[in-house]
Amino acid sequence: MKDGVSLILLKGTQGSDITQLVEKIKWKGRKGSSSRTLSATLMDDDGYKHARSGIDVEAGNQCIFSVDGQERFRGILMSQSQNNKKQLTFTAYDNGIYLANNKDTFQYENKTASDIFKDCCKRFNIPTGEVAGCSYKIPELTKPKTTAFDAITDALSLDFDATGIRHYVSSDKGKLSLLTRRENILQWVIEVGKNLVDYNYSKSIEDIKTRMKMISKEGTTIAEKAVASLESKIGIFQDIEQPDESLTTAQVNALVSSMLEEKSTPKRNLSITAPGIADVISGIGVYIIIPELGLSRTFYVDEDTHTFEDNKHTMSLKLNFANDLSKEEKKDSDTGEKDYKVGDVVQFKGGPHYVSSSAGSPAGNPKAGPAKITIIAKGAKHPYHLIHTDSSSWVYGWVDSGMFN
Repeated sequence: MKDGVSLILLKGTQGSDITQLVEKIKWKGRKGSSSRTLSATLMDDDGYKHARSGIDVEAGNQCIFSVDGQERFRGILMSQSQNNKKQLTFTAYDNGIYLANNKDTFQYENKTASDIFKDCCKRFNIPTGEVAGCSYKIPELTKPKTTAFDAITDALSLDFDATGIRHYVSSDKGKLSLLTRRENILQWVIEVGKNLVDYNYSKSIEDIKTRMKMISKEGTTIAEKAVASLESKIGIFQDIEQPDESLTTAQVNALVSSMLEEKSTPKRNLSITAPGIADVISGIGVYIIIPELGLSRTFYVDEDTHTFEDNKHTMSLKLNFANDLSKEEKKDSDTGEKDYKVGDVVQFKGGPHYVSSSAGSPAGNPKAGPAKITIIAKGAKHPYHLIHTDSSSWVYGWVDSGMFN
């Protein structure tokens, strides 16, 4: 098992370290799933200086998985199996599983997605952490005889249609949070020749729409919008929607714009394999650089699988284009700071750079020299990612504001 990894088994209030029994761990999650899972293969034999784990899913056993001293997963064991090779395998789910495994009738009027998330968690005694402040009040949402996760998913979809902002559910240390996707991105750079082992990239316009039309219950067109530049290339592909009657004209126009922006974007899927980075999980974003494909941009992680085996940590990711960052990437003239944009070549002053925009400790102190801005994460601890443009400096990482001019 990789150094720095630990697995604690919880039986009621008693915890025991079973790391020495671990042969392999797979920790994964995906977009659209209520919870992350952890599957572990353990030795199931009384051996020298160790005993069997004594796992019993019927007793409500739980586990805590940590990497380099930081807790990454906490959940309840839901299944186990044993074989004649003296191995025990179990699968655990974080507490998002309670959203998927509890049904009720949900009915809301003029509530935000945040309100609905809080109500669903409260109904089933699920502890909550950070809850993003969704601003859009959903006129009506009725979900009879369905799961709490379905109710939350529908609420988040309606919120996205109205605002263009994506949110997702995440579990941390036994608490469920509702987070804003674009505020949890741009942490890591993965690049061919640096830390990218393998990739597969595909594009498709099979489901694309070039125009959207909003109609009333009577079939009258009340709003429509088209992407003329796209239609000139591929022709017309139209979709129609019937918005809620309580929406104002301005809200309907905003809705048709946000929906068309989403539907007019070709599907671009990227799968990669890379050395494992525990911070990179479904819901966040990473910056991918593949010169051969002309790619240098942010992708969201839709699915991740982290494998820990034979003292190695690898990750396989399924990614898609992050298309909801425009508000984050607009120039901000209220900060008193010069407006910079991706692609600008600046003069790095020398000093610390970091492996991520939120890192606590620097990865080095490169000397001064010219560098290009490759990513901007406004509001982050270290908001600019720089890559040196000649050999006078070796800066290659995230830096603070004021570190260049």
